[in-house]
Amino acid sequence: MDSILINGTLVNEDKIFDAHIGIENGRIIKIIPSQEDYKPFVQAHTNVINLKGKYILPGIIDDQVHFREPGLTHKGDLYTESRAAVAGGVTSFMEMPNTKPQTLTQDLLQAKYDLAAQKSLANYSFYMGCSQNNLEEVLKTNPKEVCGIKLFLGSSTGNMLVSDPAYIQELFEKSTAIIAIHSEDENIIQANIAHCKEQYGEQPPMWVHAQIRSEEACYACSKRAIDLARKCNTRLHLLHISTAKELSLLEGNKPLEEKKITAEVCVHHLWFTQKDYAQKGCRIKWNPSIKNETDRAALRKAVVENVIDVVATDHAPHTWAEKDQSYFKSASGGPLIQHSLVAMLELVHQGVFTLSQVVQQMCHRPARLFKIDDRGFIRENYFADLVVVNLHNPWMVSKENILYKCAWSPFEGQTFQSQIEHCFVNGNWVYKSGTIDETWRGKRLSFNKNISL
Repeated sequence: MDSILINGTLVNEDKIFDAHIGIENGRIIKIIPSQEDYKPFVQAHTNVINLKGKYILPGIIDDQVHFREPGLTHKGDLYTESRAAVAGGVTSFMEMPNTKPQTLTQDLLQAKYDLAAQKSLANYSFYMGCSQNNLEEVLKTNPKEVCGIKLFLGSSTGNMLVSDPAYIQELFEKSTAIIAIHSEDENIIQANIAHCKEQYGEQPPMWVHAQIRSEEACYACSKRAIDLARKCNTRLHLLHISTAKELSLLEGNKPLEEKKITAEVCVHHLWFTQKDYAQKGCRIKWNPSIKNETDRAALRKAVVENVIDVVATDHAPHTWAEKDQSYFKSASGGPLIQHSLVAMLELVHQGVFTLSQVVQQMCHRPARLFKIDDRGFIRENYFADLVVVNLHNPWMVSKENILYKCAWSPFEGQTFQSQIEHCFVNGNWVYKSGTIDETWRGKRLSFNKNISL
C-alpha cells in the first residue's frame, strides 16, 4: 500500500465508525475495521498516517462554482480557486460557463478542460453554456464526459440570459444531459428595480436586493421551468434554491433515483438572512438574493428531509474593488469554497444538521445525482478523495488565512469550531495542516450515464 490512514473515525453512508483506510494507486483498496491489525498491510514504502481523534469524510463535491478562467482571472483562476478548494476539503468541482469567452462551443469547452489539466489541484468538470443561438453546439454535449448544460433564465454575471421560448423548448425536448438552471424571472426583476429607484434613487440600501431579486421572481421562473421539464420529460436541476415557496414545486423526499427534478441549495442561503445585510452589506450580495429567516428555516428543513438534494457554494469571486460599491454598481457573488465545509460543520455544532446529513448532501448525493464514476463515498476501489477534519479546533477566518485570489470572505471574523487538517485527492496528500502540494493535478470527472440515479 502507498498509504494507510489509521485510527480515524469514518463518516460514510449514514454510519460513523472507526477504521483504517489503505490507499494504493490513487484508490481505496482496503477498509480495515479498527479492531483488526493494519500492520500486515504495511510495506517499506507505506506512509502510515495516524488520525486518532479525527474524522474522515469523503471529499466534498461542489456542483456549482465560478473559477473565472479564462478571461476574468483578475478575480480568480483554476489554480488559485482549486487551491482554496482543497484547503476546504473540496476534492471535485463543476465549473460554470460565464467566463470570457463564454463556454458556448465544444471547442471552447475542451479548452477549459485542457487548462484544468494543467492547473487544477482538484478534480473537475465544466458545464456547457447556452446563448440565444448556439443550440446545435449545446446538443452535441456528451453526458458521459460533461457534468451538464447550464441555462441562465435570469440575468447574472456574464450576461448569458436566454429568453427565446423556442430555444428553451427545443433544448428541454432534445437534451440528453442534465440541464442546470439559474432561475429568476427577468421581467419581475426589472419591474422591482424600477420600483426601487422610485423609492430610493440610484443608491438604495443593500438590503433591497432581497426585494429586487424577490421570492416571486424565483418562484415564477422555477415554476415555468419545472412545468416545461415535466411536459418534456427533461432531467432538470435547479441551482441555488433560495425560497420556501419554491420547495412546493419539487418532488418531495422521494428517492433520488426516482426524481427527474432535483435541486441545490447554497451554503450562504443556509447561513445568512436578510437581517445580515445591515452588517455584511455587499459581502452577501448574491443572485439569487439571501432572503428572510422563514426561507432559511425552510431550506434547512428541506436539506434534513432530502427535499433538496445537494448543498454547494456558487463560489463566485470578485475583487473587493468590484464588490465595494453602491448597490447597483456592486458585483453579485462571493467566494465560499474554502469555507463551505467548516460552515456546514458549524451548523452541526449548532444542532441544525448531523454529520451524516452533511456527508449525504455534500458528497454522496452529488455523486449519485450526477452519476459520477467512483467518487463521493468511502468505498473499496473508489478514488481516495478524502478530507480529514478536527471537529474541536477553533479558529477565526482572517485575511492571513484566506486563499482566494480576491483575498476576502463573507466569513471574515467568524470563528469556526472545526478545522480541515488534511485533504487527499486521488490518493495524494494535497493539503497537509496548512501546507499544499502545489505540483499535484486533479483528474477530469467521468459520468456513468448507463446506471440508475
